[in-house]
Amino acid sequence: MEYNQELVDLITQKVMEYINREQTEYEKRSLPQSGKLLIKESGEAPSGLYADEVVVGLAPAFGVRQTETINGLSHYDVLREISAGIEEEGLRTRFVKVYATSDVSFIALTAAKLSGSGIGIGIQSKGTTVIHQKDLYPLTNLELFPQAPLLTLQIYRQIGKNAARYAKGQSPTPIETQNDCMVRPKYQAKAALLHIKETELADADKKPVALEVRFER
Repeated sequence: MEYNQELVDLITQKVMEYINREQTEYEKRSLPQSGKLLIKESGEAPSGLYADEVVVGLAPAFGVRQTETINGLSHYDVLREISAGIEEEGLRTRFVKVYATSDVSFIALTAAKLSGSGIGIGIQSKGTTVIHQKDLYPLTNLELFPQAPLLTLQIYRQIGKNAARYAKGQSPTPIETQNDCMVRPKYQAKAALLHIKETELADADKKPVALEVRFER
C-alpha cells in the first residue's frame, strides 16, 4: 500500500477537529453539583500518620481543572461517598494530591505507601479508580474499576467500604460492576481529552501534597 501523506494529514485534521468539538461541548456543559468542594494544599504529604486510615490519592487535575467525572458525577459527590464508605467501617480518610503521574495505578500505590494502614485509593479526574496495597507491584492491585462511565455513587461508596475492610485485615468480596463493551468506543474521544488535560498538570519532580478537603453546601 502506497504511503499518502496528504491522506494522513487529512485524517489527522479531522480527528483533531472532532476532539476540539468534543472539548467545547464538554466545557459548555454545566451540571448542577450537590455542593462546593474546597481543596486546599498544605505542604508535602507525610507518610503513615494513622494505622486506621485509608489515604485517597487524587490525580493532578482533580477538583481543579476538572470538577466532574466522565459520566457527569460531581467530584464533590464522589469524594463524599468514598469518605462515607470508609467512615462507615470505623476508619478515617486522608486526602493527598499526586502530581508525579496521571496513571491511576501509580497514584493508588503512592497513596497506599503514604497510608498508615498500607491501603490507598487512587482516582483520576474522569473517575477511574483503584484500591491498592503498599507492598504490591504498581499493576497488581486489590481492585480495579476501569470503566468510569459505568461507575455510580453507590459504587464509590462501596469502594470506600472495601478499602477500609482491607485496611482492617479483612478479605471483602470484590465489588461487582457493570461491563459494557460499547463503553470504550462511545467515550474514547472524551476519555482521551480528559486524560490529556490531566497529564498537562503532572510533574514528575513534584512530591505528593497533603490536602485539606471540605464539603460545603
